[in-house]
Amino acid sequence: MAKAERAFRLAEKPGHLQGSFLAMGSPCELLIESDDQGLAERLVQVVAVEAWRIEDKFSRYLPGNIIDRINHSDGDPVEVDDETANLLDFAATLTEMSDGRFDITSGVLREAWKFDASDNLPDGATVDSILERVGWDKLDWSRPRLTLRRAMQIDLGGIGKEYAVDKAAGLLLEQTNIPCLVNFGGDIFATGTSADSKGWQVGIEAPDSDGRIASKIIRLQNGGLATSGDARRFLLKDGIRYGHILNPKTGWPVVDAPRSITVAADTCTQAGMLATLAMLHGEKSEEFLSEQDCQYWCYR
Repeated sequence: MAKAERAFRLAEKPGHLQGSFLAMGSPCELLIESDDQGLAERLVQVVAVEAWRIEDKFSRYLPGNIIDRINHSDGDPVEVDDETANLLDFAATLTEMSDGRFDITSGVLREAWKFDASDNLPDGATVDSILERVGWDKLDWSRPRLTLRRAMQIDLGGIGKEYAVDKAAGLLLEQTNIPCLVNFGGDIFATGTSADSKGWQVGIEAPDSDGRIASKIIRLQNGGLATSGDARRFLLKDGIRYGHILNPKTGWPVVDAPRSITVAADTCTQAGMLATLAMLHGEKSEEFLSEQDCQYWCYR
């Protein structure tokens, strides 16, 4: 989003104030359990500015930021700051935990895959040629220097929005003890609820819903919530549905993955990590989540 277009709005809702803005390609909102408009405006500004900061720094779509410099480094090492290094360390951990199923170098596969609900599958030769540029083991990460092979790229989109939610929530907790809920395009964190409240009411959509009616309502009192799924990004060929979550080892969609997984955890980043890794486990998604001893909702 162009910086000149950046703004937020504040609206009164039953029992709370709602700030809304756009960031990271998603509608974002902050719910504040208060009727103090001055406080609400200040808190929404804090949250929005942090979301826009992270978008500016880590979006692969924006020229001149650290991701763009890495992706156009032409095989030369790039030295990164501590925040970027921490995210790269986290990405490395996820790659190891998932036995290579999670890989921030796999974004180049979008050159072959266009998940537009059509039946246009790429041919195998195209996918195989792109796979030559995919693989965490093909880059050199020695903090604080990252070296990519020529034509490789990284994309932190798989962890960026959840990270932004937690960063924004941390700033809120420094500013106020009034209960708030941060929601960046469905990635959520609740800083708490009042003593007489049952929690923030959060709806979970069924994969084929139109987004207006939730199939399940949960009460979130504190912590993070994140969803991974293919409700709106897929291909359909000869009756077979190809979801947008790709296996970086094969270059093809994960087989027998659920349509949607929502996970609750202590942080939004943790919830997002578990939801994504579960999807990457395909038919064994529920088995993986059961082993993590977390609360989750799964649709197939």
